[in-house]
Amino acid sequence: MTYSPLSMVLMLMLTTFALYFFPHPIILIMIGLIPFALWGMVNFSFYIVLSFVIFSFFRIHEVFPFLEPLKLPLLLALAALFVVFLRATISKNLHPYWCPQFTLLILFFLLITLAIPFASNVGVATNAWTGVYSKIILMTFVIAWMMRHESHFITASRVFIFAGACVGLVAISNKLNGIGLVEGTRVTIGRDVGSLLGDPNDLALVLLYPMAFAIATFLEKSLSRFERLFSFSTFCILFYALLATQSRGGLLGFLAVASIFAYNRIRSKVLLFSGAAFSLIILFVVAGISKRSSGGAAEAGIDESAMGRLYAWEAAWNMALDNPIFGVGISNFYYNYFFYSTHWDGLNHAVHSTWFGVLAESGFVGFMLFVALIVSTLLMSLKMLKTIKVEHHTPGIRVALNAAPAGIIGFIVSGTFLTQGFLWPIYLQVALVIALNRYLYYTNDSIKS
Repeated sequence: MTYSPLSMVLMLMLTTFALYFFPHPIILIMIGLIPFALWGMVNFSFYIVLSFVIFSFFRIHEVFPFLEPLKLPLLLALAALFVVFLRATISKNLHPYWCPQFTLLILFFLLITLAIPFASNVGVATNAWTGVYSKIILMTFVIAWMMRHESHFITASRVFIFAGACVGLVAISNKLNGIGLVEGTRVTIGRDVGSLLGDPNDLALVLLYPMAFAIATFLEKSLSRFERLFSFSTFCILFYALLATQSRGGLLGFLAVASIFAYNRIRSKVLLFSGAAFSLIILFVVAGISKRSSGGAAEAGIDESAMGRLYAWEAAWNMALDNPIFGVGISNFYYNYFFYSTHWDGLNHAVHSTWFGVLAESGFVGFMLFVALIVSTLLMSLKMLKTIKVEHHTPGIRVALNAAPAGIIGFIVSGTFLTQGFLWPIYLQVALVIALNRYLYYTNDSIKS
């Protein structure tokens, strides 16, 4: 890390300012440590950003409430923005690049931004944009630009698995102790503090992503026994926790993730699809879906839960028809349900679908951009698997290669029943696929040469 004349002048001004207001010798020592601290932040900047993503995506501070007073998400967010600033201005080694997925992403983001003044509830849209969504989009670019080395992908895979194990264990503990159960049987985490994981459907989606990495790691025979055993143990934890959510969308997502790995290992496709159908029935039985107070066996015909989704999807369609360009605005579906639903039961409802949620809140244009982003990212991940000679790469890279498409397909299937269009899961996966494709492109060029 080199220092420009401007940074030296700033350092001198800071020293003078500090000594003027705090004339104590220890100030000189503290100021003398600043260059080393900056060096550490720049050289380990990826891990700072990764920590912020882990806390934001897995809600670690809500999974373990004793961390809440430390305000780690806020501190990590500030640290992440600071290291991005350092790498972009002082050390100048951020090395941004562009790709078609970034074009689709930025167009979708601009549409969401331009739609804020036209939202049904401007205050709600503004809070959603400033509080969460703008940070997600910024970090999508930062993660993709910072993941440049093999160690980054290996670390990310391991941290995803470990964080997933932590969330899964707490979910299982809550289930066994009857803490925060919805409808008496469905497990949640942090429901009493309003956590995102307080919804069993959202918890199921968070559990799905590390499951893809756990399966990919276990199937990679070149890894150590300990790592494979840990990944298998994590898979078992995640699977049990997923069953405890009793989320139909989560179970379908799990089946989709598992099927991607099975597809390349089972020659008979008839056996594969028939086995998948049979497994789905078994999963629903084991998960106790029939015992749910909503969507259980006690409800004849199309159950109440399913009908609620159909009514919500109809309302979403009506919102898009009435607002085809900008939609009703980000996070505005819930507040518009009364005006667009043909079945009012006295309560507003969530849309319970990523696709209908994006359609309602961003209109037909936004929906097409969002779908194009997901499809192009999925095609990129599948293309990497088909064209890249995996034997040329290390086991850690092969894990990321195999987990990437499985995670996206799991999101596509489960997202049909879960509302995650403007939250972390898919954007994190987009960043990972873009970064992996960039890494493999340069690595393959070096191998060929």
